[in-house]
Amino acid sequence: MRLLGLLLLLFAFSPWSFANKFPDLALTPPMGWNSWNTFACDIDEKLIRETADIMVSSGMRDAGYVYLNLDDCWHGERDADGFIHPDPDRFPSGMKALADYVHQKGLKLGIYSDAGDQTCGGKPGSNGYEYQDALQYARWGIDYLKYDWCNTENLSAHGAYRTMRDALRHAGRPVVFSMCEWGDNQPWLWAQDVGHLWRTTGDIINCWDCEVDHGTWSSWGIMRILDMQQGLRQYAGPGHWNDPDMMEVGNGMSADEDRAHFSLWAMLASPLIAGNDLRQMSPETLAILTNAEVIAVNQDELGVQAFKYKTEGEIEYWFKPLANKSWAFLILNRGDKVAEAEFDFRQEVVVDPDLPLTGNKYAAGFANSRYAIRDLWQQQMKGTTKTPLIVTVQPHSVAMYRLTRIVNDELH
Repeated sequence: MRLLGLLLLLFAFSPWSFANKFPDLALTPPMGWNSWNTFACDIDEKLIRETADIMVSSGMRDAGYVYLNLDDCWHGERDADGFIHPDPDRFPSGMKALADYVHQKGLKLGIYSDAGDQTCGGKPGSNGYEYQDALQYARWGIDYLKYDWCNTENLSAHGAYRTMRDALRHAGRPVVFSMCEWGDNQPWLWAQDVGHLWRTTGDIINCWDCEVDHGTWSSWGIMRILDMQQGLRQYAGPGHWNDPDMMEVGNGMSADEDRAHFSLWAMLASPLIAGNDLRQMSPETLAILTNAEVIAVNQDELGVQAFKYKTEGEIEYWFKPLANKSWAFLILNRGDKVAEAEFDFRQEVVVDPDLPLTGNKYAAGFANSRYAIRDLWQQQMKGTTKTPLIVTVQPHSVAMYRLTRIVNDELH
């Protein structure tokens, strides 16, 4: 082993080694863009620079999308000392120059690696090179790492992800650590001090309710992934988020399905990582991705994930506690037909089923208090909870509201 590698190894096991991830990052769900859903391995620095430009000019950066994340296949080869370099044909200016360009736009650059010997796309993985890779990322100015789980036979997920966490800490540059082992090892039970977010499922695909079988693994539609979140919400919160995968908004579903997908990810306190070609998106797609009132639900400081309150046929009612005793309320029509939904708040007792009720912090009290109802997609007020809410919900769509408590005829 060369001297540098030996020094890195000694440092890894020194008494100064860190025991936790970088603190004070991802206190609200990360927002940004990732290359995989649209481009897979077909990425280069021209695409990334153009995407950075459109994130600024479209208003996405100002809406909160700050992480511009390269996924698999940016890799070139390792040098004689074991340090990874980008593909010189695809990234001729180098990764440091790309990071500088992205940072000058007021954005942050993310990168991808894998805990195994090879990435899912067959590029060099980080197994055995974690400390060198983390040091290289720090030199380049990387702000976010998505760390995958392909080609990891005989590895411990907990051990592999802790190793990369420690390597990032030793490299010294604060990095959001996105764990992508697909929920196979129940990371929500052990990863709160390891990563800032962890995947809860296999890969998403741009369909409403389907499974695409790839032989040894499957891709899942929006409703399938939604159902896989059952029982996980109590593990999410500021700095440690359940991740149901990147979004498919703008990738071929209907506008209603895109709005529903975006609304549900906001309610789930999911990372909002767009996955479409931003250079080609329609005004309708942009309007969905930059709806400030829906984003505010996702970015609420409490960081509480929504829960499904009840189901009536194809209609589901979801609630999400928000700061200042407000609530987000969503009506989902999973079915293929238009549905009429009626919700009489005065007859419902809405209490968070999983989180502690210190001082009724997560109880709505609709019987004794009034809340103003604001439609977050129509962006208009819809009366108060004093009377039933009656709404027509299109197939594969949602209605979404913010409920703000009224005290002495004033909103609080």
